Amino acid sequence: MSRLSDLLRTAKQLDPQLGEDLEAEIRPLQRRLQFGLNFEKHAPEAVELTGHKIRKGSKVRVLPPRGSTARGDQRIWRVDAVSGGFAEISTPNGEKTETATVDLDDLILVAEFRDRVYPGLRPDGTVQRGGEKPFHTVINGENYHVLEQLTFTHENSVDAIYIDPSVQHRRA
Repeated sequence: MSRLSDLLRTAKQLDPQLGEDLEAEIRPLQRRLQFGLNFEKHAPEAVELTGHKIRKGSKVRVLPPRGSTARGDQRIWRVDAVSGGFAEISTPNGEKTETATVDLDDLILVAEFRDRVYPGLRPDGTVQRGGEKPFHTVINGENYHVLEQLTFTHENSVDAIYIDPSVQHRRA
């Protein structure tokens, strides 16, 4: 559901006449859109980044208990401090700030839409052919991001790139 629809529903609950009046004004605007398409703003998306180190200032989610099929807490928390395998976290942007101390293993790093993400390359291993012959580097990652990074880190030093179509990205 769009943000505008949510706001209209809230307005109708608070003041039914105001909600109806707003809806009557918005309806003609929605009909004027080209090709009948209606692009509305939605709440920002967030993606969980497995395998990344949790640091002070990171945005995180608290994972559900191990073995649970529950969705878990979908709120985004901010890490205020990290010490001894635990993180002090708080809910930002709320009227009432909530805090908690959570085991680092129970947190996952989160990037919201429009957050800057700086991917890096980490070799998974090498294939040696012996002697002075060059070695082959194995990099596991998303194709586009890896190729984009290689243009900076290995410019003019790559002879061939093989992308294995049978390997699928797996979440840890």
